[in-house]
Amino acid sequence: MRIVTVSRQALLLPFLFLAAILALTSVTYAKERLTIGISQFPSTLHPAFDSMLAKSYTIALARRPITAYGPDWKPRCMLCTGLPDLANGTAAYETAENGDPGMAVTFELDPKAVWGDGVPVTIKDVILAWEIGKDPKSGIDSAELYRRIDRIDTDGDKRFTLHLNKRTCDFKNIAGLTLLPDHLERAIFQEGSEGYRRRTAYDTDPTNPGLWHGPYRVERVTAPREILLVRNDAWWGTPPHFDEILIKVVENTAALSANILSGDIDMISGELGLNIDQALSFEKRYADRFQILFKPGLIYEHLDVMQDNPILADARVRKALILGADREAISARLFEGRQPVAHSNVNPLDAVHSEETPRHSFDPETAAALLEEAGWHVGAGGIRQKDGQPLAIDLMTTAGNKTRELVQQVLQSQWREIGIQATIRNEPAQVFFGETVSKRKFDGLAMFAWISSPESIPRTTLHSDMIPSEENGWTGQNYTGYSSPKMDQVIDDLEVKCDPADQERLWTEMQSLYATDLPAIPLYFRANTHILPKQLRGLTPTGHQYPSTLWVEDWRWEE
Repeated sequence: MRIVTVSRQALLLPFLFLAAILALTSVTYAKERLTIGISQFPSTLHPAFDSMLAKSYTIALARRPITAYGPDWKPRCMLCTGLPDLANGTAAYETAENGDPGMAVTFELDPKAVWGDGVPVTIKDVILAWEIGKDPKSGIDSAELYRRIDRIDTDGDKRFTLHLNKRTCDFKNIAGLTLLPDHLERAIFQEGSEGYRRRTAYDTDPTNPGLWHGPYRVERVTAPREILLVRNDAWWGTPPHFDEILIKVVENTAALSANILSGDIDMISGELGLNIDQALSFEKRYADRFQILFKPGLIYEHLDVMQDNPILADARVRKALILGADREAISARLFEGRQPVAHSNVNPLDAVHSEETPRHSFDPETAAALLEEAGWHVGAGGIRQKDGQPLAIDLMTTAGNKTRELVQQVLQSQWREIGIQATIRNEPAQVFFGETVSKRKFDGLAMFAWISSPESIPRTTLHSDMIPSEENGWTGQNYTGYSSPKMDQVIDDLEVKCDPADQERLWTEMQSLYATDLPAIPLYFRANTHILPKQLRGLTPTGHQYPSTLWVEDWRWEE
């Protein structure tokens, strides 16, 4: 028998090499599933319906917009090869078909981009989105963008030029133009535009891989609790580090803390998780166990005011509401001053913020005088009355959001001091956003947040053309019904008068009108609070409407 001797060193070296490989692998893929806790379940997974953060956060794992603002607050390509530029001819001024000044803007889609079923992403997907968006019966949120496109010229399968019937200063970012898979959604749309919203595969067949073109795809939807996403094998970009991401919905924000402490979830979404008061308390107790990131941003918490309500149609009542609310005390006592009072819809962090915006400080005496002037006199129980009717207003928000419910109670108490009866009536987020707000079914005040991109012109929320109705398929986000010819003109001018001096003047005028007309009651600007495990790296909070999940392939787990 032949005996072969092997030195100890020869045995040890392969073992050490294998151990090193395993160690590297454990750093990159130590955790197969990442479980994220959020506080709301999406009302839809269709990218163009219902402006709801829960949806945007979730589908950003499985889709990529053509362009977006990055964490540096600058526009960048996500699905295109380069931003259009007047200098190189990919953007050009021209005369529109109606004779007005127009623009031609050219994009080229990433040549490697494919849907999850392997079908290439092409200009057909752009054209379908345009056809659906410009159809008045489809109810698409960003309908104004689609109406501005007179035609789309194509050059091959990936390069296309949008011919716009209005010039715009912000031509580099076309975030509202979302791609829809022509090979799946066209046949559904052709069955009838009016019912398309109910038939779309994004809600009837959401696990179809062909709907998704991001690092992940939707594998399972368990409404209203969970959405499981798995690696998209057709993804052409940097491979993500986790095999699966589970979005777990815990609508009671207080319960989110318990879930992360028990290990049921790994992290709490900064975009849609703990409010800052809860995060501050959490940080004091558990900073040694978790990363707590605070990111101030363009998140505007406010009360939409239903202008169709005769009580609230009176500007004196709206002004009394803001003067009768001690918003500074709310910011100081609930948020330790980390969420500053808002005086308009534009955050001081935004370059277009104006210091000339009128400010409404807490002044209950003036508020009471305004109500008297409007004919509301103190009656039985201290509640004001007019023509035998009490001054009673519904105050709604998302049920289970501890901070919003606490703010509601403070406002209710403060307004009662000036004779206003605020009745709290809350709903689950899916109903509140999916039906009550989007279809203007609230009668009084609706508390929620708008999240915007830098220098975002508020056409969809303030222009009179953007008031949703059954006739226009509930298109637009002007849920209050605010209608002001002055505001309409300012918004129209903001989009086309690009000279810096004109921009400064118009932004100042817009914020002044907002603070004077009060189509909404400004409350405060929120800070996102990300509660992350110590092992998670690569997540960069953005502070604006494009969520951190758009860069999920940068996230990694390091033991």
